[in-house]
Amino acid sequence: MPLLENIDLVLLLIVSAAGTSFVTAAMGIGGGVMLLAILASVLPAAALIPVHGLVQLGSNGNRAIMTRQHIDWCMVKSFSAGALLGAFAASFVVIQLPLELIQLCVALFILYLVWGPKPGSAQLSEKGQFLAGGGTTFISMFVGASGPLVAGFVHRQSYDKEATTATFAACMSVQHLLKMLVFSLVGFAFWQWLPLIILMILGGVAGTWLGLKMLNRIPAEKFRLIFKTLVTLLALRLLWQALQTYL
Repeated sequence: MPLLENIDLVLLLIVSAAGTSFVTAAMGIGGGVMLLAILASVLPAAALIPVHGLVQLGSNGNRAIMTRQHIDWCMVKSFSAGALLGAFAASFVVIQLPLELIQLCVALFILYLVWGPKPGSAQLSEKGQFLAGGGTTFISMFVGASGPLVAGFVHRQSYDKEATTATFAACMSVQHLLKMLVFSLVGFAFWQWLPLIILMILGGVAGTWLGLKMLNRIPAEKFRLIFKTLVTLLALRLLWQALQTYL
């Protein structure tokens, strides 16, 4: 693979994987979108979403293993069932939806989830978790980083900081695994990118470990404020990207 011949670029991507994994582990959200933006500047368009997805599978899977005692397995089970349906539906979609339309809808929905009026109970029902898994997994096949949207649903569950990070990591692991399977079925040659992906995943392991150490030092109230702020900023970024097309 040509990228491996550029040592400086490979080192940059490894450090980027470590840094973005640190952000997600310490803050609960944000690293996936940051990494997608970095990869978009160096990878061919056809490889961007599948390579990003497999690197994120390694990052989120490692974080889920490290925090497995805090995972809400009931939500993960319902989310996974919906994610299977969403991935199955996405595998039949040939024409890609307009990116700016998806960005606009996702951004507005995130802002509503985080700042909109809350129902009597903030908890999602099993049906809601199922629909969240299906919808976000379908969208992730086209835009790559659905983390902010998944985070909006996880945030609604009113978990403590450890459970938020752990359950989010588990849900994203399921989603990225299904993304890898779908892109494999449609013919993407992951093996050509495996050396770079493995190196980036190893960088992500180190970043995750450091980030989780920081997570335990952040007060719960401050964590919730940082989490909501990051999700909002990411939503506003998506909104701005979508509106630029129409301005």
